[in-house]
Amino acid sequence: MKFLTFSQDGAMHLGAHTDAGIVNLGALLRSALGASAQVPNDVAGLIDAGPALLEHARRALHDTSAHHAHMAAPGARVLAPLPRPGKNVFCVGRNYRLHIIEGNLAAKRDPDDFPKAAEFFSKPWTTVIGPGDSIQRHARHTRILDYEIELGIVIGKGGVDISRESALDHVFGYTIINDVTARDLQKRHGQWFKGKGLDTTCPMGPWVVHRSAVPDAQALHMELDVNGEVRQNASTQDMLFDVPSIIEQLSAGLTLHPGDVIATGTPSGVGFAMTPPRCLEPGDVIRARIDGLGELVNTVVE
Repeated sequence: MKFLTFSQDGAMHLGAHTDAGIVNLGALLRSALGASAQVPNDVAGLIDAGPALLEHARRALHDTSAHHAHMAAPGARVLAPLPRPGKNVFCVGRNYRLHIIEGNLAAKRDPDDFPKAAEFFSKPWTTVIGPGDSIQRHARHTRILDYEIELGIVIGKGGVDISRESALDHVFGYTIINDVTARDLQKRHGQWFKGKGLDTTCPMGPWVVHRSAVPDAQALHMELDVNGEVRQNASTQDMLFDVPSIIEQLSAGLTLHPGDVIATGTPSGVGFAMTPPRCLEPGDVIRARIDGLGELVNTVVE
């Protein structure tokens, strides 16, 4: 099941991506449950509604006979699946071995300086944009704007002090995130929040794939290209800290809520580590792909 949020006729709707296209899942559920049924208009609402509504959605999507009557209009615009998360987007830094090495070399550090625990930071919700939306270049504020393809975790069941063994029970699904970064701001401010927090620097989507459709989150091929040139090509199996470990460490003394989003780090191939460094410029088209999760495309604008 691939759940998404889309806009049509000035309103936001809950949708699902199917072989036939985008189904208006909200309308489909109202048809199945009755016009008076309380149906959410986005993915966050579906998560908040809990397992009962999710099961109704599964059944409605399984019965394809009614889909044609509830297709989204051709002009529908797919948004970020969670356009305004309830919290900042949680992020993991330095979580792929080769990326750690390339970053250490670029910073003239010991290449084998690996973190002993997950390094967390966050991006404010004002960074979040959807597929097809524009990434601002922010040339007034940064000389080195960079890309980072990442697997995104969407929490389905909240909790605190979540064990590694039960961590996947708290996952609703997975999405693609591009952790766009102002490298010079990151360095200048001595921490990562400012360099990671500029408006429009968290493209997300195009949908959330339910965890039941992702047998192994540590066996997903991921690839990012800029203007057709492949820059990042790796697998989530290369993570230093895997999905259960990330959830366990992040939730230690910190309550996670349904709808929280966690970006899990990026592999090697980022622009600032190239020789010479290559930053994003207006007109650049970035395509981020992860097996089974779709393709997230955004263009940089002035």
